[in-house]
Amino acid sequence: MMSPFGKSLGFPPRVGADGRMRWSQGEANVRESIAIILKTEAGERIQLPGFGAGLGRYLFEPNNPATHVRIAASIEDALKAWEPRISLDGVDVAPDPTDATAALATIAYRLVATGAAERTSVSIPLGRS
Repeated sequence: MMSPFGKSLGFPPRVGADGRMRWSQGEANVRESIAIILKTEAGERIQLPGFGAGLGRYLFEPNNPATHVRIAASIEDALKAWEPRISLDGVDVAPDPTDATAALATIAYRLVATGAAERTSVSIPLGRS
C-alpha cells in the first residue's frame, strides 16, 4: 500500500549500500520536506521563485523577541503555502540555549492524513543579542 505521505528522493540526497539513491517516505518524507522549505531562500528554486521560508535574511538580525516573531511568521507562511500534508499547531522561536548567535524554532504540527502530532526543531543563525 502506498504511504499517504508520498515518496521522493531522500534529503539530503544519499546513496545506499546497494549503490542506489535512497528514497524517503512516510513521516520522514514530511520532516525532510519541512527541512527543505525552511532551508530554501526565495529565488533558489527554478520555476518556483516564492518557494522557501527565506530564513537567511535574518542572519544579521539581533537575537531578540522582535526577530523571533518575524521568523515564526516566515516559517508559518512558508509551511502553509508549501506543505499541504501538515496542519500547523504552532511555531515557537526562542534563543538557542546552546548557541548565543542562533535562535531555535520549534514547529508543532499534525499530519493531515493521520492526525498524528509531530514536532521538529531547527537552529537559525542570527546576530548577537
